[in-house]
Amino acid sequence: MSDTAWADPRPTALLTLADGTVIEGHGIGAEGRAVGEVCFNTAMTGYQEILTDPSYAGQIITFTFPHIGNVGVNDEDIETVNMAASPGARGCVLKTDITDPSNYRATRNLDLWLKARGIIGIAGIDTRALTALIREKGLPNAVIAHDRGGRFDRGALLAEARAWPGLVGMDLAKDVTTGQSYTWDETSWEWGKGYGRLERPEHHVVAIDYGIKRNILRLLADHGCRVTVLPANATGEEILAHRPDGVFLSNGPGDPAETGKYAVPAIRDVIASGTPTFGICLGHQMLGLALGGKTVKMHQGHHGANHPVKDLTTGKVEITSMNHGFAVDTRTLPDTVEETHVSLFDGSNCGLRLKGKPVFSVQYHPEASPGPRDSRYLFERFVQLMRERA
Repeated sequence: MSDTAWADPRPTALLTLADGTVIEGHGIGAEGRAVGEVCFNTAMTGYQEILTDPSYAGQIITFTFPHIGNVGVNDEDIETVNMAASPGARGCVLKTDITDPSNYRATRNLDLWLKARGIIGIAGIDTRALTALIREKGLPNAVIAHDRGGRFDRGALLAEARAWPGLVGMDLAKDVTTGQSYTWDETSWEWGKGYGRLERPEHHVVAIDYGIKRNILRLLADHGCRVTVLPANATGEEILAHRPDGVFLSNGPGDPAETGKYAVPAIRDVIASGTPTFGICLGHQMLGLALGGKTVKMHQGHHGANHPVKDLTTGKVEITSMNHGFAVDTRTLPDTVEETHVSLFDGSNCGLRLKGKPVFSVQYHPEASPGPRDSRYLFERFVQLMRERA
């Protein structure tokens, strides 16, 4: 018997962290390499929605749930609106191999779908150990690489991981936003019917696209809103020229302080006009900046569909879907701003309201996709502000 008979198979994928840690596994999805920030997501369902959320631009997602891919993928559960933009996530990290799908809605295997979208993946690793490392040391920069022949220049991969500057100071909204304005009237999916169309709109909302998700637009349409979507760099004059009943500030990726350099002046114009305004995720952070606050980078961020948040205005606790690595620092906010929601995991800010004005926002994702529906009342809250102003 040869000396190599019991040798471990050559790895076909590597995850190389900037601290020198190298994690070996086998490749899935597209071949090649990509650099980004590694985070972990604790959701047990909705991996297709997560991988197509533009808020994950610049990130490599570690799924803590071990069985990813078992329900396959389809053309209906995609959250990216701007299909011409690069896919949300730069890579994915899995515990177990991707199996053949077992779901009546599946039209494709996840591995083939990853290849088609150019997303690089690695499987067969201890995702619990990687998650523990992130919790202890924070979100690392890394390079994920996949080569079927197992040929890697490990020194070059480490150098690339260390040279990447990270998300602080990086404006990624410009990479995922729409290139031109468009209107939206598609409503939510119904069993046996699919997606519908809004027939009799009651309100007109202008949505600023920092990386908006489809389900946000659908829920606005569900609540009687005809939506006009504008690019992230739309000016206050351009927004108000549409004579909106309300303005929505969307989710998105990157450093809010960097995106805020061009977004904040427009938001301040909207606030000054008295137009009801609602922000989610990056839109929440943009609003915090516009109101005079500052944002900070979080140690490990919040990514998952099981995050408890307390609504301080009602005393109720809701389970929410989250995806953010920055947060509004409430210590920097003026007295004119009220904190409305807080995370029960770490006490970080999850909601704001401008006193005396129809302006509010939340850090989490009330539209879910994936996640619970506890927070969908916020869309009705937005609609009620528009009704009162009308």
